[in-house]
Amino acid sequence: MSTIKSTVLLCLVFISIVLVMFVISVLRVPQLSVEEMRSKGVFLLPTPRDIAAFELTDHNGERFDRSRFEGQWSFVFFGFVSCPDVCPTSMSVLGTVDRQLQTSEPELAEQFQGILVSVDPDRDSTETLARYATAFSPRFLGVTGPREDLVGLTTQVNVAFAKVPLSVPAADLVPSDAATLEVAADAYTVDHTGNIVIINPKGHYHGFIKLPHDPETIRLTFQTLASQF
Repeated sequence: MSTIKSTVLLCLVFISIVLVMFVISVLRVPQLSVEEMRSKGVFLLPTPRDIAAFELTDHNGERFDRSRFEGQWSFVFFGFVSCPDVCPTSMSVLGTVDRQLQTSEPELAEQFQGILVSVDPDRDSTETLARYATAFSPRFLGVTGPREDLVGLTTQVNVAFAKVPLSVPAADLVPSDAATLEVAADAYTVDHTGNIVIINPKGHYHGFIKLPHDPETIRLTFQTLASQF
């Protein structure tokens, strides 16, 4: 009789262990190795870099400095509102990640911060940025400032940008037409690095994600980093 009880007890213990392992495997946050990240275009710095002091303005008109990176993982895209393709696409991807996290892991989502830094300060006012950035997620921030202040941040995170004039047909340039001259003066685009920059909760430059961007890669990268930090 004692043998039967022992056998039953062992079976129950074994079943319990299997169930616990199953639950752990289901609940375990998927993680990417460094090699897997690289294969997906995610590159982490061997040693995260401190970011020197800078000062910009967010879309609420408030000061945005390096302290605003602290306490969250910031995924920062440098672009501009009138950018026709890569900017809205990348911001849309970040918005998708934010919504997925809000739905599946709301507590973890609080550690995720999406930011658009405009490299077109001449056209992107704080009001314009407020409408644009929050269209992708109400939690996102738009940030800008004078060109020299932008350079103070971009050079630290390996981002380049430059204003590029667009050619305007000579027939459209009528000196007596003030409206035409205004359009011609505004006829430019901005070339810029398309990486998403990763800033860790200590406010250090942690790495970057190359184009093309996709929600799964960014979500898994964030989950991996958040679980290890």
